[in-house]
Amino acid sequence: MKIALLGYGKMGQTIEQIALVRGHKIVLKKDEFNTYEGLSDADVAIDFSIPLVAVENISSCFLAGVPVISGTTGWLEHYDEMVALCKAKNGAFISSSNFSLGVNLFFELNEYLAKMMAKFESYSVDMEEIHHTQKLDAPSGTAISLAKGVIENSNYTNWIMETPESNNPNDNELMKKIPIVAKRIGVVPGTHTVTYNSPIDSIEIKHTAHNRDGFALGAVIAAEWIVGKHGVFTMKDVLN
Repeated sequence: MKIALLGYGKMGQTIEQIALVRGHKIVLKKDEFNTYEGLSDADVAIDFSIPLVAVENISSCFLAGVPVISGTTGWLEHYDEMVALCKAKNGAFISSSNFSLGVNLFFELNEYLAKMMAKFESYSVDMEEIHHTQKLDAPSGTAISLAKGVIENSNYTNWIMETPESNNPNDNELMKKIPIVAKRIGVVPGTHTVTYNSPIDSIEIKHTAHNRDGFALGAVIAAEWIVGKHGVFTMKDVLN
Protein backbone atom coordinates (compact mmCIF):
# COMPACT_ATOMS: atom_id res chain seq x y z
CA MET A 1 0.00 0.00 0.00
CA LYS A 2 1.30 3.47 -0.91
CA ILE A 3 0.80 6.04 1.84
CA ALA A 4 0.94 9.85 1.79
CA LEU A 5 1.88 11.31 5.18
CA LEU A 6 0.36 14.76 5.64
CA GLY A 7 2.30 16.13 8.57
CA TYR A 8 5.78 14.81 9.29
CA GLY A 9 6.30 15.63 12.91
CA LYS A 10 6.84 13.09 15.68
CA MET A 11 3.55 11.31 14.97
CA GLY A 12 4.17 11.26 11.22
CA GLN A 13 7.60 9.76 11.77
CA THR A 14 6.23 7.09 14.11
CA ILE A 15 3.53 6.22 11.55
CA GLU A 16 6.23 5.95 8.88
CA GLN A 17 8.22 3.45 10.97
CA ILE A 18 5.18 1.28 11.66
CA ALA A 19 3.95 1.45 8.05
CA LEU A 20 7.34 0.37 6.69
CA VAL A 21 7.48 -2.57 9.11
CA ARG A 22 4.03 -3.63 7.88
CA GLY A 23 5.28 -3.63 4.27
CA HIS A 24 3.89 -0.31 3.04
CA LYS A 25 5.60 2.43 1.04
CA ILE A 26 5.64 6.16 1.81
CA VAL A 27 5.16 8.24 -1.38
CA LEU A 28 4.77 11.69 0.21
CA LYS A 29 6.00 13.28 3.44
CA LYS A 30 4.16 16.60 3.47
CA ASP A 31 5.34 19.35 5.81
CA GLU A 32 5.27 23.14 5.58
CA PHE A 33 8.21 23.20 3.17
CA ASN A 34 6.99 20.98 0.31
CA THR A 35 3.98 20.50 -1.97
CA TYR A 36 1.38 17.79 -2.55
CA GLU A 37 3.45 16.25 -5.35
CA GLY A 38 3.03 12.49 -5.06
CA LEU A 39 -0.39 12.61 -3.41
CA SER A 40 -2.18 11.34 -6.53
CA ASP A 41 0.04 8.24 -6.49
CA ALA A 42 -1.06 7.29 -2.98
CA ASP A 43 -3.59 4.59 -2.12
CA VAL A 44 -4.41 6.41 1.12
CA ALA A 45 -3.35 9.51 3.05
CA ILE A 46 -2.81 9.81 6.79
CA ASP A 47 -3.11 13.34 8.19
CA PHE A 48 -1.44 14.17 11.50
CA SER A 49 -0.71 17.82 10.84
CA ILE A 50 -1.86 20.94 12.71
CA PRO A 51 -5.33 22.53 12.89
CA LEU A 52 -4.41 25.40 10.55
CA VAL A 53 -3.66 23.14 7.58
CA ALA A 54 -5.85 20.10 8.28
CA VAL A 55 -8.78 21.30 6.14
CA GLU A 56 -6.49 22.04 3.20
CA ASN A 57 -4.87 18.62 3.54
CA ILE A 58 -8.16 16.75 3.73
CA SER A 59 -9.70 18.72 0.86
CA SER A 60 -6.66 18.03 -1.32
CA CYS A 61 -7.08 14.31 -0.70
CA PHE A 62 -10.74 14.28 -1.74
CA LEU A 63 -9.98 16.34 -4.86
CA ALA A 64 -7.20 13.87 -5.75
CA GLY A 65 -9.47 10.87 -5.18
CA VAL A 66 -7.39 9.62 -2.23
CA PRO A 67 -9.01 8.18 0.93
CA VAL A 68 -7.92 10.05 4.04
CA ILE A 69 -7.39 9.13 7.68
CA SER A 70 -7.21 12.23 9.88
CA GLY A 71 -5.99 12.25 13.45
CA THR A 72 -5.57 16.03 13.63
CA THR A 73 -7.80 17.74 16.18
CA GLY A 74 -8.77 21.38 16.72
CA TRP A 75 -10.35 21.91 13.28
CA LEU A 76 -13.71 20.18 13.72
CA GLU A 77 -15.80 23.32 13.17
CA HIS A 78 -15.19 22.46 9.49
CA TYR A 79 -16.02 18.76 9.87
CA ASP A 80 -19.43 18.99 8.17
CA GLU A 81 -17.83 20.75 5.19
CA MET A 82 -15.30 17.95 4.82
CA VAL A 83 -18.03 15.30 5.08
CA ALA A 84 -20.00 17.09 2.34
CA LEU A 85 -16.92 17.28 0.10
CA CYS A 86 -16.14 13.62 0.73
CA LYS A 87 -19.64 12.62 -0.36
CA ALA A 88 -19.58 14.95 -3.35
CA LYS A 89 -16.33 13.35 -4.56
CA ASN A 90 -17.38 9.80 -3.60
CA GLY A 91 -14.38 9.67 -1.32
CA ALA A 92 -13.56 7.82 1.87
CA PHE A 93 -12.89 9.45 5.22
CA ILE A 94 -12.19 8.63 8.85
CA SER A 95 -11.57 11.40 11.35
CA SER A 96 -10.90 10.36 14.92
CA SER A 97 -9.70 12.17 18.01
CA ASN A 98 -7.69 9.07 18.84
CA PHE A 99 -6.81 5.95 16.82
CA SER A 100 -5.38 3.95 19.71
CA LEU A 101 -7.05 0.58 20.26
CA GLY A 102 -6.83 1.10 24.02
CA VAL A 103 -8.43 4.52 23.86
CA ASN A 104 -11.28 3.24 21.70
CA LEU A 105 -11.92 0.52 24.29
CA PHE A 106 -11.80 3.32 26.88
CA PHE A 107 -14.45 5.22 24.88
CA GLU A 108 -16.74 2.17 25.09
CA LEU A 109 -16.11 1.78 28.83
CA ASN A 110 -16.80 5.49 29.35
CA GLU A 111 -20.18 5.26 27.62
CA TYR A 112 -21.13 2.12 29.54
CA LEU A 113 -20.22 3.75 32.86
CA ALA A 114 -22.12 6.93 31.94
CA LYS A 115 -25.29 4.90 31.38
CA MET A 116 -24.89 3.30 34.80
CA MET A 117 -24.12 6.54 36.62
CA ALA A 118 -27.00 8.45 35.03
CA LYS A 119 -29.31 6.73 37.51
CA PHE A 120 -27.47 8.14 40.53
CA GLU A 121 -27.91 11.90 40.88
CA SER A 122 -25.61 12.18 43.90
CA TYR A 123 -22.59 11.75 41.60
CA SER A 124 -21.16 14.53 39.43
CA VAL A 125 -18.64 13.93 36.66
CA ASP A 126 -15.48 15.80 35.74
CA MET A 127 -12.53 15.08 33.44
CA GLU A 128 -8.83 15.77 33.32
CA GLU A 129 -6.44 15.43 30.38
CA ILE A 130 -2.66 15.77 30.42
CA HIS A 131 -0.48 16.14 27.31
CA HIS A 132 2.96 17.30 26.27
CA THR A 133 3.68 21.02 26.07
CA GLN A 134 3.75 20.99 22.23
CA LYS A 135 0.10 20.03 21.90
CA LEU A 136 -1.67 23.03 20.37
CA ASP A 137 -5.35 22.43 21.16
CA ALA A 138 -7.03 22.22 24.56
CA PRO A 139 -8.95 20.37 25.70
CA SER A 140 -7.76 17.41 23.67
CA GLY A 141 -9.98 15.88 21.01
CA THR A 142 -10.00 12.70 23.05
CA ALA A 143 -11.33 14.56 26.09
CA ILE A 144 -14.06 16.12 23.96
CA SER A 145 -14.98 12.67 22.61
CA LEU A 146 -15.17 11.35 26.17
CA ALA A 147 -17.41 14.26 27.16
CA LYS A 148 -19.68 13.60 24.19
CA GLY A 149 -19.87 9.95 25.24
CA VAL A 150 -21.14 11.00 28.65
CA ILE A 151 -23.52 13.61 27.24
CA GLU A 152 -25.13 11.08 24.89
CA ASN A 153 -25.80 8.72 27.81
CA SER A 154 -26.79 11.07 30.64
CA ASN A 155 -28.52 14.33 31.51
CA TYR A 156 -25.43 16.42 30.87
CA THR A 157 -25.81 18.86 27.99
CA ASN A 158 -22.32 20.26 27.31
CA TRP A 159 -18.75 20.57 28.60
CA ILE A 160 -16.70 23.51 29.85
CA MET A 161 -12.94 23.88 30.11
CA GLU A 162 -12.81 24.83 33.76
CA THR A 163 -13.89 23.65 37.19
CA PRO A 164 -17.26 25.17 38.12
CA GLU A 165 -16.79 27.85 40.73
CA SER A 166 -20.33 27.45 41.96
CA ASN A 167 -21.47 24.54 44.08
CA ASN A 168 -24.99 25.91 44.15
CA PRO A 169 -27.33 22.97 43.46
CA ASN A 170 -29.84 25.44 42.05
CA ASP A 171 -27.46 26.50 39.27
CA ASN A 172 -28.97 23.99 36.85
CA GLU A 173 -27.25 25.20 33.68
CA LEU A 174 -23.78 24.96 35.24
CA MET A 175 -24.51 21.60 36.83
CA LYS A 176 -25.39 20.15 33.41
CA LYS A 177 -21.94 20.93 32.00
CA ILE A 178 -18.96 18.60 32.35
CA PRO A 179 -15.83 20.44 33.55
CA ILE A 180 -12.61 19.48 31.75
CA VAL A 181 -9.21 20.41 33.15
CA ALA A 182 -6.41 20.47 30.55
CA LYS A 183 -2.75 20.32 31.62
CA ARG A 184 0.37 20.59 29.45
CA ILE A 185 3.35 18.93 31.12
CA GLY A 186 6.73 17.81 29.75
CA VAL A 187 6.56 15.05 27.13
CA VAL A 188 3.42 13.24 28.33
CA PRO A 189 1.89 11.36 25.32
CA GLY A 190 -1.62 11.51 26.76
CA THR A 191 -3.48 10.73 29.99
CA HIS A 192 -7.27 10.97 30.35
CA THR A 193 -9.26 10.55 33.55
CA VAL A 194 -13.02 10.50 34.05
CA THR A 195 -14.14 10.84 37.68
CA TYR A 196 -17.56 10.56 39.30
CA ASN A 197 -17.66 12.25 42.70
CA SER A 198 -20.24 12.10 45.49
CA PRO A 199 -20.08 13.29 49.11
CA ILE A 200 -19.36 9.66 50.07
CA ASP A 201 -16.88 8.37 47.48
CA SER A 202 -15.39 8.65 44.00
CA ILE A 203 -15.34 6.34 40.97
CA GLU A 204 -12.55 6.85 38.43
CA ILE A 205 -11.54 5.40 35.08
CA LYS A 206 -8.24 6.35 33.48
CA HIS A 207 -6.27 5.74 30.30
CA THR A 208 -2.53 6.40 30.19
CA ALA A 209 -0.57 6.24 26.93
CA HIS A 210 3.07 5.25 27.41
CA ASN A 211 4.19 6.34 23.91
CA ARG A 212 2.87 7.27 20.45
CA ASP A 213 3.01 3.75 19.04
CA GLY A 214 -0.61 2.89 19.86
CA PHE A 215 -1.93 5.99 18.09
CA ALA A 216 0.27 5.36 15.05
CA LEU A 217 -0.57 1.66 14.74
CA GLY A 218 -4.29 2.38 14.93
CA ALA A 219 -4.00 4.98 12.17
CA VAL A 220 -2.14 2.54 9.91
CA ILE A 221 -4.72 -0.18 10.58
CA ALA A 222 -7.49 2.30 9.72
CA ALA A 223 -5.65 3.17 6.50
CA GLU A 224 -5.37 -0.50 5.56
CA TRP A 225 -9.09 -0.96 6.25
CA ILE A 226 -10.40 2.04 4.28
CA VAL A 227 -8.69 1.35 0.93
CA GLY A 228 -11.32 0.42 -1.66
CA LYS A 229 -14.22 1.80 0.39
CA HIS A 230 -16.40 4.87 -0.09
CA GLY A 231 -18.12 6.88 2.62
CA VAL A 232 -17.57 8.43 6.02
CA PHE A 233 -16.58 5.99 8.75
CA THR A 234 -15.43 5.87 12.37
CA MET A 235 -12.99 3.75 14.33
CA LYS A 236 -15.98 1.70 15.50
CA ASP A 237 -16.37 0.59 11.88
CA VAL A 238 -12.68 -0.31 11.67
CA LEU A 239 -12.70 -2.26 14.94
CA ASN A 240 -16.15 -3.73 14.22
